[in-house]
Amino acid sequence: MDKSSRARTLRLHSTAAERLLWAQLRDRRIGGFKFRRQRPIGPYVVDFVCLEHKLIVELDGAPHELTMEYDAARDARLRTEGYVVLRFRNDEVRGNLDGVRQAISNALGAMEEPSP
Repeated sequence: MDKSSRARTLRLHSTAAERLLWAQLRDRRIGGFKFRRQRPIGPYVVDFVCLEHKLIVELDGAPHELTMEYDAARDARLRTEGYVVLRFRNDEVRGNLDGVRQAISNALGAMEEPSP
């Protein structure tokens, strides 16, 4: 399956936490920034990305403990391409959506500030 087909399938079968966060990110609801979901980037499909600021937001479910090494290598590769990767656990999204939303907003705000 190519990455575009995989991304489409992932969009159709998103988790409850992904749907919950997408409701917050879609339609430029955080600071006017456009996010895309299940977007192919290089060899990967990322959960959410703001291409304008190269910010990736990944959600990790319970099996994440089994893929931590892979995820670390994946994040490192994406960082070499200029992306910032934020990771949240599904239970964080369900239990502290406002905090997750604020962390994303803070990251975007920091990216907009001019460097000294």
